[in-house]
Amino acid sequence: MTMPGTARDRAKAERTDAILQSAAHLFAQRGYSGVSLEDIGAAVGVSGPAVYRHFAGKQALLGSVLVKVSLDLVDGGRAVATSAVDDEERMRELVRFHVGFALGNADVIRVQDRDLAHLSEDDGAQVRRLQREYIDLWIGALAALHPAAPEELRLRVQACFGLINSTPHSTRPASRSKGTTAAVLAAMAYAALTAASD
Repeated sequence: MTMPGTARDRAKAERTDAILQSAAHLFAQRGYSGVSLEDIGAAVGVSGPAVYRHFAGKQALLGSVLVKVSLDLVDGGRAVATSAVDDEERMRELVRFHVGFALGNADVIRVQDRDLAHLSEDDGAQVRRLQREYIDLWIGALAALHPAAPEELRLRVQACFGLINSTPHSTRPASRSKGTTAAVLAAMAYAALTAASD
């Protein structure tokens, strides 16, 4: 994405990003209902009403957080899938991509798991559509390696997401290096995806 040209535009873009990051962190810690715009503004050094210069309200801010993460997953997953040289590499790289995303975005994943129901109708529909696209991308990659009924492939993919997405919330960062955690998690996720079912 090209950064805005003027210093004022760049400052506004940086403030918008800071608001999104702070909102995701606070929503993850307290839940959507437990956070006010004043809390989010205070976290980035502005008043609550000043947040309205960037977002129409708290629900719009939640929508921006969750739509962005969904777009990032779909765009990143597509880039990984199209650059792979064979089917096994495609699946392994998708797993590594999602592991890295989960370890780097634990707050947003927690918000998505818990606060999806608070989205506006339009944002909710967009997030669900993007989630389906991302799941279908994985199902297509897995089908090339592990032919099975569509229902089984979907089950394997969703179970894999559950494994990966839950780990950042159940491990302490200081207990092992991030690189080691990522490697172990990627190996486990790939094994789970491709395990024999009998």
